[in-house]
Order: sequence, then C-alpha cells, then structure tokens
Amino acid sequence: MVIASTQLQRPRGIWLIPTGLILLTLIPIVSGSFRLTQLAGGPELVPEAARFTGSPVPVVLHIVSAIPFCVIGAFQFLPSLRRGRHSWHKMAGRVLIPAGFVLALAGLWMATLYPHPVGDGPALLVERVVFGGYMLLSLSLAVRALIRHDYVAHSAWMTRAYALGVAAGTQALALIPGSIMFGSKNEISRAVAMGLAWVVNLAVAEFVIWRRAQRASAKRVRTVSA
Repeated sequence: MVIASTQLQRPRGIWLIPTGLILLTLIPIVSGSFRLTQLAGGPELVPEAARFTGSPVPVVLHIVSAIPFCVIGAFQFLPSLRRGRHSWHKMAGRVLIPAGFVLALAGLWMATLYPHPVGDGPALLVERVVFGGYMLLSLSLAVRALIRHDYVAHSAWMTRAYALGVAAGTQALALIPGSIMFGSKNEISRAVAMGLAWVVNLAVAEFVIWRRAQRASAKRVRTVSA
C-alpha cells in the first residue's frame, strides 16, 4: 500500500516544478505583456518609458522571446516529456534555444545601448553584461554539447541558461525589501538585489545539476549490481 501510494503521488508532485517556475516568472510575463500592449498603441498599463517608445525593437524582441523561453523551459524539467526519439522535449528545444539566444542578445542590447533609467547605476550595468554574457555562453555550450551528442553536458548548460533567463521573476521578489527600506530608485540597493537574484538562480541550477548527476551515478551502480 505504501509503495502504491508513493507511485501515485510521484506524478502529481513532479508537476510542482513547472508550476513553480511559471509562477516565478508570472510577474515579468504580465508586465511584459502590458508593455507590448502599450507599445502597440493600447492603454498605458505600465509607467511609460521614453527609452522603450523611442526604440521599441530590442524590448519587443526581449519580451516576445522571454515568454516562450520561460514557459516552455519550465516543462523541460519533466522526465516524462523526454522519452522517445521524437519527444516533446526535443521539439520544444527547437523553439527554446533560439528564443534563449534572442532573449540574451536583446537584453545585452538594451543594457548597453538604451539610456539608463534613474536607479540603474554602473554596477547594475556590469552585472547585466556579465550575466547576460554568461547566458549566451551557456546556450552556445549547450548547442555544442548537443552537436556532440553529449546530452549530460547539454542538459547542464541549458539548466544554467534557463536559470539566468528566468531571473527576472526572482529579481521582482528580491527588489521588494530594498524598495521598502531605501526606495525603488536606490542604485546600490537595486544592484545588490538584482545581482543576488542571478546568483541565487545559478546556485539552484548547480544544485539541480549536481542532484541529477548523483541520481545517474546511483542508477549506474544499481544496474551494475543487478
């Protein structure tokens, strides 16, 4: 009875991962959708920013690529969707990887070429370039590993890229305490909060990669023993 109960609960529990990831990115997805509506001539649902309306291409590319990257990427952590030669995992990857490249490149474009708003100081610019560059590197190494059929390395690098890509959700939460204590325009507070969010996401990604390796190692040991 205990074994049967565990087997029944496991499929339900595994769906908590994509659900949690989508909830994490819900704030930036909604605000990004509002921004697209506003840029298309709709009502002003978020505060207007002249740097976006004057040059909308980067922010449109950033938002349009971020939504599928965050949502589709969340389901890539489900083992059941990876099975089979023509699995959903593989088909989704054909959308996910290009979206990730567009997301990272558009983010770097915005960080380096857009006028900086009040509260975004030099430290935050450096962070955006460093972590945006690392996301590009992670995606490139993931593609390289895929070409070489090194699926373990591919999975690890895509996990890192996804963690960086969804950091906007973590940042939305991390910015709240600093905004309350120091105001929403404080450069140091914003840089610390946003940098910490990237680091936390990467730390979680490394833990997931490590756990995946531990489980694979344990599975090999059981196979040899059998």
